[in-house]
Amino acid sequence: MGYDKTAVRKILDAAKAAGRSALTAPEAKGLCEAYGIAVPKEGVASTAADAAKLAAKIGFPVVMKIVSPQILHKTEAGGVMVGVRSAEAAQEAFATIVANARRHDPNATIEGVQVQQMLSGGQEVIIGAVTDPAFGKLVAFGLGGILVEVLKDITFRLAPATREDALSMLDGIAAAEILRGVRGAPSVDREALATMIVNVSQLVTDFPEVSELDLNPVFATPRGATAADVRVVLDFKPPVARYRPSQEVIVRQMNRIMKPDAVAVIGASAENGKIGNSVMKNLINGGYQGAIYPIHPSATEILGKKAYKSVKDVPESVDVAVFAIPAKFVAQALVECGEKKIPGAVLIPSGFAETGNVAGQEEVVAVARKYDIRLMGPNIYGFYYTPKNLCATFCTAYDVKGTAALSSQSGGIGMAIIGFSRSAKMGVSAIVGLGNKSDIDEDDLLTFFEQDDNTQIICQHLEDLKDGRAFAEVARRVSKKKPVVVLKAGRTAVGARAASSHTGALAGNDRIYDDVFRQAGVIRARTLRDLLDFARGIQVLPTPKGNNVVIITGAGGSGVLLSDACVDNGLTLMAMPPDLDAAFRKFIPPFGAAGNPVDITGGEPPTTYQNTVRLGLEDPRIHALILGYWHTIITPPMVFARLMVEVVEAMRAKGIDKPVVASLAGDVEVEEAAEYLYQHRIPAYAYSTEIPVAVLGAKYRWARGAGLIPPP
Repeated sequence: MGYDKTAVRKILDAAKAAGRSALTAPEAKGLCEAYGIAVPKEGVASTAADAAKLAAKIGFPVVMKIVSPQILHKTEAGGVMVGVRSAEAAQEAFATIVANARRHDPNATIEGVQVQQMLSGGQEVIIGAVTDPAFGKLVAFGLGGILVEVLKDITFRLAPATREDALSMLDGIAAAEILRGVRGAPSVDREALATMIVNVSQLVTDFPEVSELDLNPVFATPRGATAADVRVVLDFKPPVARYRPSQEVIVRQMNRIMKPDAVAVIGASAENGKIGNSVMKNLINGGYQGAIYPIHPSATEILGKKAYKSVKDVPESVDVAVFAIPAKFVAQALVECGEKKIPGAVLIPSGFAETGNVAGQEEVVAVARKYDIRLMGPNIYGFYYTPKNLCATFCTAYDVKGTAALSSQSGGIGMAIIGFSRSAKMGVSAIVGLGNKSDIDEDDLLTFFEQDDNTQIICQHLEDLKDGRAFAEVARRVSKKKPVVVLKAGRTAVGARAASSHTGALAGNDRIYDDVFRQAGVIRARTLRDLLDFARGIQVLPTPKGNNVVIITGAGGSGVLLSDACVDNGLTLMAMPPDLDAAFRKFIPPFGAAGNPVDITGGEPPTTYQNTVRLGLEDPRIHALILGYWHTIITPPMVFARLMVEVVEAMRAKGIDKPVVASLAGDVEVEEAAEYLYQHRIPAYAYSTEIPVAVLGAKYRWARGAGLIPPP
């Protein structure tokens, strides 16, 4: 639709000229009208007599509100009268409202009293917008009126929001059923609400100085939606622009850093126990085949490699320099890297912003900007890129190659990633430390891994995002091609900023992360174990072709827990068709249970598992299987595992490759069986019904977000 930007600019310029940080109600109404946001009939009265005439013209009953640039929270100031039903009552209300406002703020400018058509009926909702430090402009939707403050049932999306985003917001609150109509009540006009959400999001996008905006309440009825009250907060300070290279430049520089043909180690050492010694050993012992140049002020050779006093003395070009020197020497060494035209620096040293040395970190960043060097770190363990056998880190070498790329902001979490990967024999393409994120951060890694043929899933641990909007924009693009999993630390922090609007006060930081990740197609891991299990499992599971999931179990108790886990992870348990139910019953005893879960009971021989799983794989109406195994003498763990691998691989040979996960309950032998299944692309877990279903659910979330299968 067409927006009247000229009208909005005129209103905002007038407010700026007056030095105001908020709009009056009539001005806010003007913004709404310019952007197609429905508001009630209204006018402003300057006297009690004017109020009576205006109310009679609009039609009783009316609502009356103080108009003052200084009074934003009108109700708290006694500046609102609802249900005014006569001319006499309008005159009395005018006098009362003005008197209350003067008592509330004797210095406030009273511009009059707004007389507004009183709306009734429909569902009260809130539509608003906030400016978040990480994500920028966000649009919000939730239950309105006093319920928004009590229930905090609200959801957010990046602005500008699409119609699809807006409709997903209507379904994204806990009270979504109320909007659809309950107990015989009609559904609200979803298209009208979606249009209002889109228009609000476009308004705050077009005019960044609109810092916060509230439409509360919005009365949503079966015939439309009208904003009864509008509040607009302004901030005319321009946002600080963040340094952001183009996608093409990021890819070019990151390819040289992550896939270098030559590495310099600044601070290389022949002395055991030194970080520079560990980095050198890992590069050599890890099997890196590129050139390695030790940099040391006096040594002529380190670990069999010719040493140089400065990177400027190296005769050949260098792609990346790994720093293993104290923080106070980094800036000068980085200048030499710039003069050598080295495009990337891996800053292992600590002692920068994380210890309060912000100025030291800023100095290093300034040098990097001057010479167009991308910085990884500081305060990191380095990184691995296994396709190049590159171990640019002081941690132990890692050589199990695979397609999972992992990163962490924390060194401790990085060590957990390395340890789990090694223990589980999980193949990785990369493990990267980001530390202080003075420059390179998660969206740079996403941009690199997007075009990296050696990476098929990207998993990231983070504590914050310097530029949440850039991350979300890149993640939205990348997640269409490859799963993106994020563990955001600090999700239980209160995080709500002090704000002068309902929407701003409700913008709890973690809820914003949750909603924006969902909007961008990111799979959110709630725990470190989730991140690691998703990294390992998603990459081995084939993409499902539909939503129908069937549980086959040898224990009724496992079947119940697996069913609960399916609900928790948004999976759809298939309603068993009569013919398929009859087909399963042919293989299970009379006291077993078909339907879904299919309970074959624990006393059945291995052939029962074999036959039922084969049927589940062969029937095209079933899209994924969850297996619940119970340790029995008749079917020992490894017998079960080998049999399942045999059946699944026979189906794969026929071109049938469905996601299959397994939960194994039993004595310690189930651990070996679970590992055997995993080695054959069947994610399996001993002693857990929750983890295998969570891994399958994560695969499904990605497939739905990427548009490969429809929502359930």
